Amino acid sequence: MRSIWNGAISFGLVSIPIKLVNATENHSISFRQIHTEDGGRVRYRKVCELDGEELSTDEIGKAYEDADGSMIPITDADLASLPLPTAKTIEIVAFVPADSIDPLQMDAAYYLSANGVPAAKPYTLLREALKRSRKVAIAKFALRGRERLGMLRVVDDVIAMHGLLWPDEIRASEDAAPEADVSVREAELDLADALMDTLGEVDMSTLHDDYRAAVEELIAAKADGAVPTAEPAPAAKGGKVIDLMAALENSVKAAKAARGEDGGESGDGQGDGEADGDEVAEVTELSSRKATSRKTAPAKKTTSRTTAKKSSESKPAPAKSTQSKTSQTKTAPGRATQTKTSQGRKSTAGKATTAAKKSAAANPKSTGAKKSTSTTAKKTAAKKTTPRKRASA
Repeated sequence: MRSIWNGAISFGLVSIPIKLVNATENHSISFRQIHTEDGGRVRYRKVCELDGEELSTDEIGKAYEDADGSMIPITDADLASLPLPTAKTIEIVAFVPADSIDPLQMDAAYYLSANGVPAAKPYTLLREALKRSRKVAIAKFALRGRERLGMLRVVDDVIAMHGLLWPDEIRASEDAAPEADVSVREAELDLADALMDTLGEVDMSTLHDDYRAAVEELIAAKADGAVPTAEPAPAAKGGKVIDLMAALENSVKAAKAARGEDGGESGDGQGDGEADGDEVAEVTELSSRKATSRKTAPAKKTTSRTTAKKSSESKPAPAKSTQSKTSQTKTAPGRATQTKTSQGRKSTAGKATTAAKKSAAANPKSTGAKKSTSTTAKKTAAKKTTPRKRASA
């Protein structure tokens, strides 16, 4: 890699000769301006506004434009005469925890490479000291005519330096925050946590610029003389948020489907949208469940009535069907034997009564038959009363 700056790291009384190389590179595709009629290049020419003459690089200097529009010339000799201790030195001023650096301050990144064999020993010393302390070094350095702030840290076995913006170059964030007073419910936070867990982590090395790849394919196709077909634009995402709970639930389901996981309910039942008395989100299935349960209840009642009707039709005495229903409904499972016994006694008593009535009809003047009938009827009534009390107990 080509170095863009040579100097030394000032580490107390230790000086480490280093070379500065870019740690990043720009892969953006650049275009040239052309004349659309003939394809000729359109170039920018540096022309003086006063006489209209085109100028060479040697004829161009620097100047500061004052508020009134007047130009104040500044020469390279003027800038060289200014005191700049960090012109060829990266001066470490402090060691701080890495989390004390605001990522908003980070700018371009560079690798610091040891310049020559004598630099290997102090370079390794600084690298290992940074590793063991788990801190980063704050330094000042000058690059491209201005003094800058930097942060030194260890990346693998190399010392890297991140250019930092000066604290007064970071704008205040008050005006960027929402002005409305908004409260977030626990159910919404739970769904947001579920979405974060579903999306999970990512291997940064697998991420790439899809748009750049598409532009490269377009250039290759046109270079071969092919006419690429226009692909339909993807559906617009985002827009007005109507139901935040519904949006979160749909996001969790979509993320699970993209990862090949079960797309059912998520968030441990927190996505029902009923917390704090809010309406149920339209995307949930709670409404269909309630409808199913309401339809099932009448079906159960109809079944019980049908069973009761069949039971009453099978009884020998139709007049006692109501009592039989009551006995069967209130009788505990452990008393089923008593209910059957009472039904058997009812049947026997009915037969005895019928026989007594026939005997009385054959001998209407027989007092003994009447007494026998009345006695039998009383016994039958006593037998009927006893089982009913047991069945209803």
